[in-house]
Amino acid sequence: MESECQSFAKALRAGNKPAFSSEAKSIDYARKLDAQDKLKLLRSNFNIPSRRSLKKRALDGSLPGEPSQQRTSNGDAADDDKPSIYFVGNSLGAQPKCIRQYLDSQLETWASIGVNGHFTSLGNSPLTAWQDMAADCAQKSLDLVGAASPSEVIYMNTLTVNLHLMMASFFRPTEQRHKIIAEWKPFPSDSYAIASQLEWHGLSTSTSLIEIQPDPETLYIPTERILSVIDEHADSTALLLLPGIQYYTGQLFDIPRITAHARRHGITVGWDLAHAVGNVELALHEWNVDFAVWCTYKYLNAGPGAIAGCFVHERHHHHHSNGAPVNGGKAAEKKSYVPRLAGWYGADKAVRFNMEKEFSPAAGANGWVVSNPSAIDLACVGAALSVFGQTRMADLREKGMVLTAYLEWLLKGLVEEDEERREGQGPAFRIITPANPLERGSQLSLLLRGGLLQRVSEKLAEAGIVVDVRKPDVIRVAPVPMYCRFEDVWEFVEVFSQAIEEAQ
Repeated sequence: MESECQSFAKALRAGNKPAFSSEAKSIDYARKLDAQDKLKLLRSNFNIPSRRSLKKRALDGSLPGEPSQQRTSNGDAADDDKPSIYFVGNSLGAQPKCIRQYLDSQLETWASIGVNGHFTSLGNSPLTAWQDMAADCAQKSLDLVGAASPSEVIYMNTLTVNLHLMMASFFRPTEQRHKIIAEWKPFPSDSYAIASQLEWHGLSTSTSLIEIQPDPETLYIPTERILSVIDEHADSTALLLLPGIQYYTGQLFDIPRITAHARRHGITVGWDLAHAVGNVELALHEWNVDFAVWCTYKYLNAGPGAIAGCFVHERHHHHHSNGAPVNGGKAAEKKSYVPRLAGWYGADKAVRFNMEKEFSPAAGANGWVVSNPSAIDLACVGAALSVFGQTRMADLREKGMVLTAYLEWLLKGLVEEDEERREGQGPAFRIITPANPLERGSQLSLLLRGGLLQRVSEKLAEAGIVVDVRKPDVIRVAPVPMYCRFEDVWEFVEVFSQAIEEAQ
């Protein structure tokens, strides 16, 4: 028999809202949904910060979840040892427990066999030889990004560095086509990258940057508006660069439709998937995306500043041979390929150690690698991706949709209650993330009435609730399905309600 969770997921897949009953306002109901959750055991793979550990100001050798030496007066474990409500995976994911094993394996390999670790896989190790670790991570990412093969994926550098490398190859402005189409409020690093790329080519943001504006009241950007802007600037646009999910509002863009529309106009299409990978289902190869970049420390849980990912569609992988006769002689064969900022580790592995001056790129996305990627970083990414190997993105997406819908339903109840109590003042907050479940991931952005943010965020922190605060008035709440529970959602709303009441 179909559970409520399964029934809700099916409704959300169809773009409909679940029919929560009045009993859904109780913690018992939230716990019932947790009992039905087929992914509930994934939570045991993570170190969730405890309320005590969040207050830590010096290392003491302990990890969250370990028995505390501190006791309350009646001898019970302190309430502070309970896990926090960690709703900030859209900024930094919780730590997978297996990270420690992967790092220890890397350190033992380095200590034991030194430079030979580049070419040797030791028994009982979760790691491959160092020079194959990026390829191993690519293999583990196929379901996450919807690549046709590992050759379309590479892990290297960090997100903005990869964005610059991709733009070096795929933003090739001409006198006719020189514009970049972006949206009104990219993550600041993307804004800096776009502006500096334009300046590098002797262009100006005032003439070569087109920003798609949202509705001024809701901050929503309709797909039709994006398509209209593409049509308006099609003949002069070289690159469309958008986020899969807009970080501030949490809006999920229609990647396949927008990509297809832009490419019909001959526009190169790139996506920043920092808030989308590990959060929503992707099919980058099938959607014909030219390139995409993402970080791994948000929904992928690989740790702060972890090495980033990059997708290059296979149609850009092919090398061609050509040449022109020299002094009337026979044409000299020369390989041509998509121009890129090259480095030694992007060279074909078969000839890399020939140490030749002429660059012969490795096949696929590997040909865009510049430097030897950090084995320590790749160990963290490999560990994080191994947890995703225990499930499917389709299942994570369904749970995330139900968690977020439950959060939305409870929050809307608060808005209604607040409006009744404070007639004429307007609500203390509103949700600026799209109501359509197909246009968002596991995040709701709450826009608070002016002057409330500081006091509300302090109350949440006091209660051991971790959320992302974006000044001046937004709180981003991310119930990540890998390790968050329906009970967490219920408790967050209870504390948030009290915090709003006390702050007004």
